Amino acid sequence: MNEKETLIPKHGGYRKLKSFQVAQLLYDVTVRFCDRYIGKRSRTHDQMVQAARSGVQNIAEGSQASGTSKKSEIKLTNVARASLEELRLDYEDFLRQRDLPQLEPNHPALMRFKAKRCSSLEVMRIWVEDEQALMKAMDKQRRARTGKDNDQVSVPVGAGPCQIVLPSSALVANAALSLLNLCCYFLDRQIAAQAKSFENEGGFTERMYRVRSAVKKTGK
Repeated sequence: MNEKETLIPKHGGYRKLKSFQVAQLLYDVTVRFCDRYIGKRSRTHDQMVQAARSGVQNIAEGSQASGTSKKSEIKLTNVARASLEELRLDYEDFLRQRDLPQLEPNHPALMRFKAKRCSSLEVMRIWVEDEQALMKAMDKQRRARTGKDNDQVSVPVGAGPCQIVLPSSALVANAALSLLNLCCYFLDRQIAAQAKSFENEGGFTERMYRVRSAVKKTGK
């Protein structure tokens, strides 16, 4: 038996969305990152924080608006997606302008980051410390094995074509880019599902007609 359609269906529930959860972590990471590595008087500082905040807020607002407007839901979710794309470019610029490496998605450090499924700043902090300790240990082993300086030592397969020991700013920026890739993937799927739902069911006006017609037909 089909469930009776209601005029205003269940909506909100954005805190359970994976896109919201990752975007919220990204916001926390970005606020901390900008406070530590980008001058507070810089426009970039404010722009990055606002872009990260926009991602979170628009996912929530779109979810809440979905009860009465599919159009607003799609529009706001797309605004969130666009804001995070802007944030992605800012992190890439940070690395490029400082001659810091942008790691490939399958780089061992990022693979370990993904395996941690970080859900808080504290877990990310521990990952950064662990990676730097691992890099220092690898560097020490190479020095002992070759007796050569860092710039004379070839980096082994899997370590990546980058500095032997990355600064914390580079690790956090690369982790943020990994989170951005994940969040944008979730949002792309979310937008596609919202568009499909609108195509199949229409928006609030169509739902009003269906609900009103059902009431007239059944008398209740």
